[in-house]
Amino acid sequence: MKRMKLTAYVLGLLTAGFTLQSCDNDDDDNWELHRPTALVTVRPQADGKFTLQLDNSTTLFPSNMDKSPYGDKEVRALVNYTEEYGDNVSPTDNRVRSVHINWIDSIRTKMPVPTLGEENDAKYGKDPIEIVRDWVTVAEDGYLTLRIRTTWGVVNTPHYINLLTGVNPENPYELELRHDARGDVGGYFADALIAFNLNDLPRTDDKNVKIKLNWQSFSGKKSIEFELYLRPQEEKEYPVMEHNKLVK
Repeated sequence: MKRMKLTAYVLGLLTAGFTLQSCDNDDDDNWELHRPTALVTVRPQADGKFTLQLDNSTTLFPSNMDKSPYGDKEVRALVNYTEEYGDNVSPTDNRVRSVHINWIDSIRTKMPVPTLGEENDAKYGKDPIEIVRDWVTVAEDGYLTLRIRTTWGVVNTPHYINLLTGVNPENPYELELRHDARGDVGGYFADALIAFNLNDLPRTDDKNVKIKLNWQSFSGKKSIEFELYLRPQEEKEYPVMEHNKLVK
């Protein structure tokens, strides 16, 4: 396995500065190999191996990687893979697939934080941010993954993004996205990805819950709702990994 820089063309390209894990392929001219095939959850297993959770019900088994490049950390990731047939494929169940990973790149993955009430502005910031509605802005597998957009000025100045719980005492599924630009409020618009593990939210009789997300955009306050599948509580969760130096 080698390491290579992901330049600004992946995801149209969402962010510069990623480092991706590339496997067995040096064909830099093949555009299809540079585009992400899917957004997944990298889920370590007790035997040291790992799987990729494609959606709420589909599991991918990597055929060319025995161990996760992120150790025992559970992360959301962009991946480019080629589907194949092998021992892990069920002839009757399309929810289990064997894949060859061409490259994989982790997304900044965090846990939500509790609201601090009147101290939120000082602690978590109140700078505007936009949420880009495309295929990587999605609620699945107990995670909320967001493509965010804001202005970036000073090179390598990290912006802090947090998701607050407890903002509405009557609704535990109402959340607030906060952005602290750390004074870096000028410059050009650019995008980044961030994911939040919400599997600790309260369970209902149904595995699906409706979450409401509030945030301060450049044009005022906005909100959106997502339907989110929460994993069964008996499933073991692993520590999340935080990545991407420009988004904290």
